[in-house]
Amino acid sequence: MPESPAAMAVKVNDFQFLLSPEEISQANFLRKSDTEFHLIQGNRSVSVRLINMDATGKKMTLEVDGESFQVEIRDVLEQMLDKLGFSAVSTKQIKDIKAPMPGLVLDIHVTAGQEVAEGDKILILEAMKMENSLMIHTNAKIKSVLVKKGQAVEKNQVLVELE
Repeated sequence: MPESPAAMAVKVNDFQFLLSPEEISQANFLRKSDTEFHLIQGNRSVSVRLINMDATGKKMTLEVDGESFQVEIRDVLEQMLDKLGFSAVSTKQIKDIKAPMPGLVLDIHVTAGQEVAEGDKILILEAMKMENSLMIHTNAKIKSVLVKKGQAVEKNQVLVELE
């Protein structure tokens, strides 16, 4: 299919399709509920169920006639940013956890080699007489813990290195 500047890129499992605005407008979507739809395109009619969707609404798992599909939708701007290499920013790996302010390490909840998930508590830092729990914002593996319980730290000091 020739690339159109206004085409939507739709990735389904490992296959990518470009859909023009005309092709999209020719499809007939009937909403049966918040998670169930009926799609009529040309001579084909299918039932579609939304299994899950990310917060952006751009990545989802759909069930079509009993078979699951991973779907990702990229609009024109996202496709252009991908071509310019700016999409790499969203996949930037965090390499370390730094102290957001000077303080005292009260407790450490991780060890070297440990797998952590987004939202896990890394350590507790006391600053200005307040306890601050430092959480991780991505899934990662702890490479090393560079501080000890009771240690004073400076702002931006690396506390934990990630693999």
